Amino acid sequence: MRPLEGKHALVTGGSRGIGRAIAAALTGAGAAVTIAGRTEKPLAEVTEKGEAAGYVVADVTDVRAVDSGIRQAVAARGPVDILVANAGTAAGAPFIKAKPEQFRDMFEQHVLGMLHPAQAVLASMIERGFGRIVAIASIVSLRASPLVSPYTTAKHAMLGLVRSIAIETAGTGVTANAVCPGYVDTELIRAAIDRMVERGTSREDALARFTDVMAVGRLVKPEEVAEAVLYFCSPHAAAATGTTLVIGADAL
Repeated sequence: MRPLEGKHALVTGGSRGIGRAIAAALTGAGAAVTIAGRTEKPLAEVTEKGEAAGYVVADVTDVRAVDSGIRQAVAARGPVDILVANAGTAAGAPFIKAKPEQFRDMFEQHVLGMLHPAQAVLASMIERGFGRIVAIASIVSLRASPLVSPYTTAKHAMLGLVRSIAIETAGTGVTANAVCPGYVDTELIRAAIDRMVERGTSREDALARFTDVMAVGRLVKPEEVAEAVLYFCSPHAAAATGTTLVIGADAL
């Protein structure tokens, strides 16, 4: 069964980690997937392995680059039916030492990085009476965590944007939702564990700092996040909009 056959999906940050798993899952469900990112080589590698149908090189914080990339994707695979806003990194620092530039950078990556592609594809979605916008938010979209105030602030704003799009598109056939995972087994977390080990923490204790706060007692797999995205993109989720789906961690 390929429930997304004939749909064109655009996944930002699609060359690694969660984004790559989402691209592969959407491809497996029948969608023609375009992945977007800043560096061509990893994008090309994912495409060559059949996990995506094609790619565009674009920085999601650059509206002109996004518009150009989406025009390329539409020319190759038709109007975008599904947008997964996944691109973005995390910045950590105690609030008292956090710089305004860190807050600005996180806002540009996670909020404007969703806003630019969403605005580029939304009118066409509404006109055709179908669209799925899924934001890869975070558990910190719903609760604060220490030492990551720039990231937490941006992710809260990202969730607000999802809800705003949802309420403005209600009844049009377009939905907007957010997946909020806890800690996911990606390069980002593995690098953080490596840094802790370099500072003298045992690998077991370093891993436990992440897994101990997870309801499931372990890191979430990227493929588990991808399955949540598949749900929101499916015909069965037509009535779900403005909602969040927490993966692996308690929301409170």
